[in-house]
Amino acid sequence: QVQLVESGGGLVQAGGSLELSCAASGRTFTAYTMGWFRRAPGKERVFVAAISWNGGVTYYADSVKGRFTITRDNARTTVNLQMNSLKPEDTAVYYCAADNRDAVTLITSNNNKGSWGQGTQVTVSS
Repeated sequence: QVQLVESGGGLVQAGGSLELSCAASGRTFTAYTMGWFRRAPGKERVFVAAISWNGGVTYYADSVKGRFTITRDNARTTVNLQMNSLKPEDTAVYYCAADNRDAVTLITSNNNKGSWGQGTQVTVSS
C-alpha cells in the first residue's frame, strides 16, 4: 500500500486557479498509477484525472478537459493537478488515488484496490 498526503485545496473565485499536490510514500510507490477523484456535496465520488506510472499517458473526465492538467514529478513521488478556469461546479472534496494496476483499471474500478488520501476541500465561489 501507498501513503498519500494531499495539499493545495482552498477557496477560490470562479475563473481562478488552484494546484493540488499529492505526496506518495511507500516501498513501491514509484511504479503506481496515480490520479484524482472528487466528491461534490450530495453526489458520488467520480473520476477526475489519472496519469500512468511514468507520466507518459494522461486521462481526464469530460467535465475538466481543457481546464485541468495532471503531472508527475521526475522521481514519481508527487502527482499534481493544476486546475484553471474553475467553476462553482468544481466544488468538491478531491481525493488522491494510487494503484499498482494500469490507469484504465484504476478509472473503471473506481480505485477499488488502491490507496486513497484523506481528501482536500476545493471551494469555488461565484
